Amino acid sequence: MRQFACLTLSASIPEDTKIMNFRHLQEKHQLAPAILAAIRYLQEKGLSLRRGTIVDATIIHAPSSTKNTDGERDPQMNQTKKCNQYFSCMKAPIGADVESGLVHHVHGTAANMVYVTQVAELLQGEENAVYADTGYTGVEKREEHENRNVIWHIAVRGSRTQPAVQS
Repeated sequence: MRQFACLTLSASIPEDTKIMNFRHLQEKHQLAPAILAAIRYLQEKGLSLRRGTIVDATIIHAPSSTKNTDGERDPQMNQTKKCNQYFSCMKAPIGADVESGLVHHVHGTAANMVYVTQVAELLQGEENAVYADTGYTGVEKREEHENRNVIWHIAVRGSRTQPAVQS
């Protein structure tokens, strides 16, 4: 939030009502589509920098019952485990630009998908660095990334006996 609003650590963060008022003002005047159109225009003209991509996935929660109105189970809704808790959900792999933080790729997948299988779809192809958490360990060894000229920054996985350290 601070980075997005360009606030320093010593600056106070606006109240949530001010943030919501700002959001509602954007919705009322339909500014988001106009801003995205301007960004797309600049990208089409080659005026956007693509130095790197951050890849991650988020959980899209679903009701505990995955049955739809027909009484059948939705094939996209599966269970996944996170922090020793099971969730009925989908996952949304996301690719965001390192410099601007703008999301350039997002799509929904089944909850039981493996993170590393989705990376190729999240990259723009022009970046020289990819950043990811430990769920993406080994992605650089996959066949679809053999000729990709990027530096892979994958977080180090720690363990009980050997905590993760930065080199």
